[in-house]
Amino acid sequence: MEPEFQIFECSNPDCRLRLPSDLSFRQISKCPACSSEMIRIGEPFSNYHRLPGDMKQNYWKIHLILDNLRSTENVGSIFRSANGVGVRHIYCCGTTPTPDHAKVRKSSLGAELYTEWSYHKNSLALANELLLAGFIFYALESTASSTSIFEFRPAVDVERSIVMIVGNEISGIDPGLLDLAQQVLHIPMAGEKTSLNVAVSTGIALYYMLQTLNNNPSST
Repeated sequence: MEPEFQIFECSNPDCRLRLPSDLSFRQISKCPACSSEMIRIGEPFSNYHRLPGDMKQNYWKIHLILDNLRSTENVGSIFRSANGVGVRHIYCCGTTPTPDHAKVRKSSLGAELYTEWSYHKNSLALANELLLAGFIFYALESTASSTSIFEFRPAVDVERSIVMIVGNEISGIDPGLLDLAQQVLHIPMAGEKTSLNVAVSTGIALYYMLQTLNNNPSST
């Protein structure tokens, strides 16, 4: 049964903290900011969950290599985005935390139960095995010669399996892996910062890549 939520607002006119509460878990009586009485606002509501299947069928076999990531929260978030896209397999490599870690499971919200994954100590050794098996590699990294993700155009047919590589939050992708990539892709930046959080950038890239692949004539 889906939980119901209730909006509560602080009765203190100098505070007026407003927040939702899961009624199946607790009802808020005192304001967590000033300890004044909390007032129910409106009727209880539920969080609508759209059923799977409203995205065009994923004919493409997209796989993901996580090369020496360090944050459990980032890995969990990537699992959730990858499941939404329909990624076939996630390879956790080197120092990348796996769903065996409780914090990964917490941030993935159960997505690890529906997306195949495996752990590999050496990402380059794994990549060479996948290369021999016919996989095509794309790397998500900003380099002097990288191409905007929004200019991504697949040069492979629908039967080929694609691997997208994302790397360490600080040092990026292993240069040995970059050498195997058919194309290195980056997300353009309009502000002063030069990069996005790895989980955010992975989600953007995966969804754009899938949309582009599904719109490619060879995928129909």
